[in-house]
Amino acid sequence: MPDPTAADETLHGFGRWLARERELRGLSRDEVARATKLGPGVVEALESGQEARMPPRAYVMGYLRAYAAALGLDADEVVLRYEEAMAAVPATVGAAGGARRGPAPRTIGIALVIAAGLAAAMWALLR
Repeated sequence: MPDPTAADETLHGFGRWLARERELRGLSRDEVARATKLGPGVVEALESGQEARMPPRAYVMGYLRAYAAALGLDADEVVLRYEEAMAAVPATVGAAGGARRGPAPRTIGIALVIAAGLAAAMWALLR
């Protein structure tokens, strides 16, 4: 079983790398936030490396690409590094990562429709 502490450290490493790249270019978080039109809290969350503070995964990809563009980094490399860091995170750690966590809403909807159909059939049989 993967060690959640090691996975968390991998995400922290990714966040530290982002912050270091920003600092090497002499930019503050606020400057990056203005350049990317992201809130300072979002920039801080990306640099924190804490999955629980990250926006949903669908947003993270776009945010990382905007972050990369603001710093002059290769967006594909930034996304790839994030993907590698996330691959080390077991599904039980955190819930903010998005699609990897829990059943999809569509699956839940299908289950509810089936349950309603079975209830209706039982009601009709017992009438």
